[in-house]
Amino acid sequence: MVKLLPAQEAAKIYHTNYVRNSRAVGVMWGTLTICFSVLVMALFIQPYWIGDSVNTPQAGYFGLFSYCVGNVLSSELICKGGPLDFSSIPSRAFKTAMFFVALSMFLIIGSIICFSLFFVCNTATVYKICAWMQLAAATGLMIGCLVYPDGWDSSEVRRMCGEQTGKYTLGHCTVRWAFMLAILSIGDALILSFLAFVLGYRQDKLLPDDYTADGKEEV
Repeated sequence: MVKLLPAQEAAKIYHTNYVRNSRAVGVMWGTLTICFSVLVMALFIQPYWIGDSVNTPQAGYFGLFSYCVGNVLSSELICKGGPLDFSSIPSRAFKTAMFFVALSMFLIIGSIICFSLFFVCNTATVYKICAWMQLAAATGLMIGCLVYPDGWDSSEVRRMCGEQTGKYTLGHCTVRWAFMLAILSIGDALILSFLAFVLGYRQDKLLPDDYTADGKEEV
């Protein structure tokens, strides 16, 4: 006959495994958050949101704030734009998209900075703070991706993509990897946020060290 462990000892073993598993998932979540922050920074900086194709009048590509368009008389690309040079951004929609993607980037970086709060604050509270920040980052990315195509009717984009180009109509141009990855990143941010909420509420349910078999604390 198998000898069963006393209820109190079994509860402590369960508690230890519960804590260990939660910490392992927390480490994974933290690592994925750091990787995701690098991804969002790349999306913000890279100018490959839309670009030319074999049918476009000119070569070039556009990002959130910078772009390069080919010279009519030569094959040389003329590049303009910067995150602080708002006058060079060809569309108000591009400026709005840049703002929300930048906001998402800073929120993700802020959630990483909040990791230091694990040493001074309640663990569940820190997870929930990070979860809300990541949820807000997902919202910012979503708004940025929805607003960005509204600027495709600008003169600079039409010069590269053709006269058929308009709001949410890309003409002869194509969507590049940065825009597609930005759309996928919305789901990544939502998953990280959901995981942080789960970890936060799991911390609330961790059993105390003095847990007894009948569910009452020892006196």
